[in-house]
Amino acid sequence: MRIVDLTLPITPQMPGVSIDVARRLDEDGWNATTLTLYSHSGTHMDAPCHFLPEGNTIDRQDLGRLVGPAIVVDLSPAEPGQLLKVEDFATVRDIVQPGVRLLLRTDWHKRYGTDEYRDALPRISLELAEWLVERQVALLGVEPPSVADVNQLDELTAVHQTLFRGEVVIVEGLAHLDQLSQQHVEFVALPLNVIGGDGTPVRAIAIEREAEFGAD
Repeated sequence: MRIVDLTLPITPQMPGVSIDVARRLDEDGWNATTLTLYSHSGTHMDAPCHFLPEGNTIDRQDLGRLVGPAIVVDLSPAEPGQLLKVEDFATVRDIVQPGVRLLLRTDWHKRYGTDEYRDALPRISLELAEWLVERQVALLGVEPPSVADVNQLDELTAVHQTLFRGEVVIVEGLAHLDQLSQQHVEFVALPLNVIGGDGTPVRAIAIEREAEFGAD
């Protein structure tokens, strides 16, 4: 068994994050810090209420959808601003079946810390979002910090709402998918249990076995 961490490290330099000393071992007898986190910092999961007024909050997320077999779709290297379309999934079309979890490798995590990481991200077309819903995809994991252009509110809203109304779980800000050697892995990404939350950071991992899932 091999475990690959798919999570961006949380640091004080990450947007929306502050890590402040609350107690010191030499002065107080123990170390402790005060963490302030934007709910969509780093590697994170969106709750449906992030874009749907009637949507569930993160504490009501079905955890069973967040753990299990996943398929890595290699779309690397994605270009800045690239619009991902249904035809990009031609090689995996037959295995995108109801209940599948898809992890989209674009190698975009390598641009983390640059302006284009957020402002020129490769994103899901509305047509692709509708296709994923039609295929009854359970979970979609992407490397950019969003599935849609964060600078185009209409696109951002339409893509998120389409996926959420189709009950697709959205995990954004994944990293290190290029370290996986298997197309079929076990995926785990669990959010914090924040009552009423619109999203939280997650610790996302992929587990590779000696043989790929589904093999004899």
